[in-house]
Amino acid sequence: MAQQSPQQQTGDVDIIRDVKAIDSYLRSGCKPRDAWRIGTEHEKFPFHKGTLKPVAYRGKGASIENFLHAYLKQEGGEPIYEDGNIIAIHRPDFGSISLEPGGQIEFSAHPVATLHHACRDIHRHIRAACEVASTLDIGLLGLGFLPLWQRDDVPWMPKRRYDIMRQHMVSQGRLGIDMMKRTCTVQVNLDFASEGMMKECMRIGLALQPLVVALFANSPFSEGRLNGFLSYRSHVWTDTDHERCGILPFVYDDDFGFSRYRDYLLDVPMYFVRRGGTYHDVRGRSFRDFIAGRLAGFEGTYPTLEDVKDHMSTIFTEVRLKTFIEMRGADGGTLERLCALSAFWVGLLYDDSVRQQCLEHIHDWSMERHRMLRHNIPKDGLRVPLGQGSMAVFAREILALAVRGLKKRGKVNSHGQDESIFLEPLQEYAQRGVSPADDVIGLWQEHKREMRKVYEHFAY
Repeated sequence: MAQQSPQQQTGDVDIIRDVKAIDSYLRSGCKPRDAWRIGTEHEKFPFHKGTLKPVAYRGKGASIENFLHAYLKQEGGEPIYEDGNIIAIHRPDFGSISLEPGGQIEFSAHPVATLHHACRDIHRHIRAACEVASTLDIGLLGLGFLPLWQRDDVPWMPKRRYDIMRQHMVSQGRLGIDMMKRTCTVQVNLDFASEGMMKECMRIGLALQPLVVALFANSPFSEGRLNGFLSYRSHVWTDTDHERCGILPFVYDDDFGFSRYRDYLLDVPMYFVRRGGTYHDVRGRSFRDFIAGRLAGFEGTYPTLEDVKDHMSTIFTEVRLKTFIEMRGADGGTLERLCALSAFWVGLLYDDSVRQQCLEHIHDWSMERHRMLRHNIPKDGLRVPLGQGSMAVFAREILALAVRGLKKRGKVNSHGQDESIFLEPLQEYAQRGVSPADDVIGLWQEHKREMRKVYEHFAY
């Protein structure tokens, strides 16, 4: 098939000429309770076990390319290629693995109904990934920011969208390239029943992301030294791209809904347009012009639903709305904390009464408080003052609500345990009033500041 030119349309089935079509697409995410699912995602850093150095995409023996081919051979699935390079593996019945810009390996699990199932799939993937990696003498590290090596030491992966993104990042903030190459996160994707529930989840999600940052803070090192933060990964996002990151004050306005979020999407400058397997650089141009058929270089061409989805994927707020809601504020971490993040949000958002109690906790928060927490938490974690107490006290209150929500769901495993068991690691940190990073620093100091011990301890 001949490659399409930028001006050729990709088909007329889902052409979008009216912004209201985006409202309808977002609204199509509304699902009845029995259809709600839990979608987990997490990333980890591959490293050479001998030298601790990042792993390049191509090379003899230990390489990302060889890891993907070996994983495909062992676990099966459909390989995804770009310019002849394998960049992902998809299994509809289980999930996908893909590559972040600096070689971070991401697992996106198939959505499931219970946390028991979600955690079982995470364990299964980690076990398989570690088995494959060990044959190549590669380790997989669970921290929020690469603790050794400078940004230029980290290789780029051969994905064209990353070429466009990195050109844009250098003009938008000091730390955008670090975000792309040296960070790892864990997130959960959740459903909603209605526009009203979506509003509530977005408001709670944005308000409580600083608490999540504190409970999961796990990135106190960069380039082999303490960086002054408990979650340097979270700090990096504050100086990445102000047009598509940060707090969304309009979410707390009375008129917030699908159409208001659609307007926000349309006002975020574009990165690229994908046609015929080619990524066309349209940095800084307007999606509104695209819908009107006057996007420069694409005059007379209108976007499809796939273009809308591509554009949505370039929004980097810590809570992101699609036809589901993504919670994106946590540092990557240990296996038990990968499960804990999903438990935290499912417990708070999937029960109506608990969700209302969360709203009561934040109903009088000013935007100044939101900004204060977003600024201070990456440095001080649960020690940040809040009202008459601290974030640690607040964490214990919110976790108690999450436990209540999970117990009310009544989803038990073969041992009769409900889903609240996955919150135990977070409850321990909240009780002690510390973040995981505090323990990471303690381990490092205990072993005479030997970074290898950190790698060994936090490798899967």
